[in-house]
Amino acid sequence: MLHNPAFKGVEFDTFLHEAGANRFNMTPRKWIEATDAIGIISQAGRNGGTYAHKDIAFEFGSWLSPVFKLYLITEYQRLKEAENNPMLGEWNVKRVLSKVNYTLHTDAVRDFIILKVDVEREKAYAYADEADMLNLALWACTAKQWREANPEYARKGLNIRDTASINELVVLANLESFNAELLKRDMDKSTRYTCLHEMAER
Repeated sequence: MLHNPAFKGVEFDTFLHEAGANRFNMTPRKWIEATDAIGIISQAGRNGGTYAHKDIAFEFGSWLSPVFKLYLITEYQRLKEAENNPMLGEWNVKRVLSKVNYTLHTDAVRDFIILKVDVEREKAYAYADEADMLNLALWACTAKQWREANPEYARKGLNIRDTASINELVVLANLESFNAELLKRDMDKSTRYTCLHEMAER
């Protein structure tokens, strides 16, 4: 009766008492007509069917399947947690942004640097060197320099990108894409850094 003041509770009680009997038979149309129910529509004939408000559909689904009910409860709890913790939503945005062009960049490093290097040691440091070049262009420090300047964050396992703002991560994603393109053009590291630094300052 929360959303339907005209709901006929007496008729509902009658159905409730009859529900266990073998002769009991209930159809959506019978329910609607007897109780003045709203939020549910039943149409016969071609293209007909029974349609219900989402609240009713959720309750029906929960009755049909305990697994569905568990999913519903879990999702509700997740949404309430996100609603009560704005930082959680920001964290999700940051996580997506940090991955936007990451693969594009690492693939370019692999294809245009690592495959051209014979020394295994240089191959091992290629990804870190390129990442640090982006860090220098954007934040004017390497990952190691940031850890030394921010030991409290480093002890928690956080890195420079974990503590970046959303705007900084957007710029970083653009730098990754731009550097991948510069690598394809076979530009030397010094020239690429100059271009990336200029882009980061815009």
